[in-house]
Amino acid sequence: MTRRLLIVEDDPGLQSQMRWCFSEDLQVSVASDRDSALTCLRREEPQVVTLDLGLPPDPGGASEGFRLLEEIIQLAPMTKVIVVTGREEKENAVKAIGMGASDFYQKPLDADILSFVVNRAFRIAELEQENQVLSQQRNGTNIKGIVAASPQMLSICRTLEKVAPTDVTTLITGETGTGKELLARALHDLSHRASKPFAAINCAAIPENLLESELFGFEKGSFTGATQTKKGKIESANGGTLFLDEIGDMPMPLQAKLLRFLQERVIDRVGSVNPIPVDVRVVCATHRDVRNLITEGVFREDLYYRISEITLDVPSLRERDGDPLVIARSLLKSLGDQMDRPNLSFSEDAVNAISNYAWPGNVREMINKVKRATIMAEGKRVTAGDLELSCDTSGTPNQLNLRQVRENAEKQAIIQALQTCNYNMAQASRLLGVTRPTLYNLTDKYRIETSQTTSA
Repeated sequence: MTRRLLIVEDDPGLQSQMRWCFSEDLQVSVASDRDSALTCLRREEPQVVTLDLGLPPDPGGASEGFRLLEEIIQLAPMTKVIVVTGREEKENAVKAIGMGASDFYQKPLDADILSFVVNRAFRIAELEQENQVLSQQRNGTNIKGIVAASPQMLSICRTLEKVAPTDVTTLITGETGTGKELLARALHDLSHRASKPFAAINCAAIPENLLESELFGFEKGSFTGATQTKKGKIESANGGTLFLDEIGDMPMPLQAKLLRFLQERVIDRVGSVNPIPVDVRVVCATHRDVRNLITEGVFREDLYYRISEITLDVPSLRERDGDPLVIARSLLKSLGDQMDRPNLSFSEDAVNAISNYAWPGNVREMINKVKRATIMAEGKRVTAGDLELSCDTSGTPNQLNLRQVRENAEKQAIIQALQTCNYNMAQASRLLGVTRPTLYNLTDKYRIETSQTTSA
């Protein structure tokens, strides 16, 4: 990256000396007061700032310097600030470090030491940037099986990572095909129970008369056909995690028995009178709105509060900004490797179709379509036709024209700055980090009103 340094110093002689301390490959900017420093910070975005605390109008004190330090940390929290103090101002250096400065340097000026301190700050900034890039390459999450880049899904993953080490009962909601079971397994894998069993049961897939014995087990002879004692899913998950999928479809009589287990942590096998203690973490999932089920009288409210100590509401694929294409490319690579068709890629019409399709079946539907396309594609390019998707983008297309995106963002920022500063052009230009003539040119370009208007 281009190394950019901002020197904040009110003494012109020291400004010149400090400039000559650094090599020519360093892009150096200089500011002599708080306002000009903030303008340079916004305009140049330096990775490192050297800050003399004694700035006008308080050159003999440190109040203006501390105020500027606080604003730099707020505006650019990743910027490394090196505070420059006098020999007798160690307490100011300690206070600055406590406020968020990364290092300090004491006068008088020593070119070698100052250069060393500044280069060390640049190296830290570079390492942090590299770490950020690596995190983005991992799609922002270390959860097995989850590919995500959208803020909506990354927020779910961060919450999951916080919840996993605990034993709280968790409810995962979301449409069919959004990966609820993958998240349930992640809760287990990231917990202290990872070496113990993970038992899953689909409450909607088992007939009501069999679900109780599947969950709680039964004793030999407890009913016709019970020729031997059998452990249920709850008991077999002892020490580990029990995943109850589609719990919204659980019959009301079983809901009462499950509630008792959650409260007492003991189970009664069918046909037994001896309670069996079980240590298990419970994770539930459903695609249905449980609150509506409670209103309709088909789900117990007290059970709902027991199973939803933490709730993860998984967004649908169409609500995950940018994720459809990220997931599709990941699937294409993995499926291509499995089917001995490496190096496949999507054509432009396929990219548009993936980005604009609503994906009602979510990730499960995408797996189906990408797998078909991997088989049917001719050559190395997968088309929208191979995916059986229309390449018509007459709906709401993604805005991919960089010039238009930049202009829209620029216009919105100018309007917001003017409103914030009550249409004071001088204040707005400082807030935006541009000169007043530049701001007037931009307001003319985008036809933005430069005075507040009122309507009757």
